[in-house]
Amino acid sequence: MTIPNVLTLSRIALIPPVVALLWMDDPEMRWWAFGLFAVISLTDWFDGYLARTLDQASKMGALIDPIADKVLVAALIVGLLARGDIAGWDAAGAILILCREFLVSGLREFLAQHDLPLPVTKLAKWKTAVQLIALALLILAPLADPGQLIAISVIWWIATVLTLITGFDYLRSATQHLRSE
Repeated sequence: MTIPNVLTLSRIALIPPVVALLWMDDPEMRWWAFGLFAVISLTDWFDGYLARTLDQASKMGALIDPIADKVLVAALIVGLLARGDIAGWDAAGAILILCREFLVSGLREFLAQHDLPLPVTKLAKWKTAVQLIALALLILAPLADPGQLIAISVIWWIATVLTLITGFDYLRSATQHLRSE
């Protein structure tokens, strides 16, 4: 097993502790959840960097890295929704993000069965970065003042819009692949 794949799998293993820390009604635990989430998020960048620089890119890594991203995002969104930390119109954004993530995963799986790749785009990488920043801020939302909550909501909606744009982009790309077959 390559170092990047170990890092990706460790990312997945650290998701339950982050979600568990959300459920502890203690501001200090929110900071711990934020810190652990930040480590997981940086590991997402670092495993890709190592795969490229150590020439350890693999089919397994190409498969599990986007899965790890989606599991992380979905678990945090569900945890934050369940706690009420994502509420109101922001909850609608959360549902849109979850639907897009499942749709793209399904598209990837379907296309893989036909030996058609659906590579990650640069915009999708930016989308993931903005999602992770928004989720990190939402972890700390219970500690924020009203002005900060507005800023967090704006960042959340930027992430939502990027998520929808990349979802439509992948859908268009998948449709073109299927038409050419």
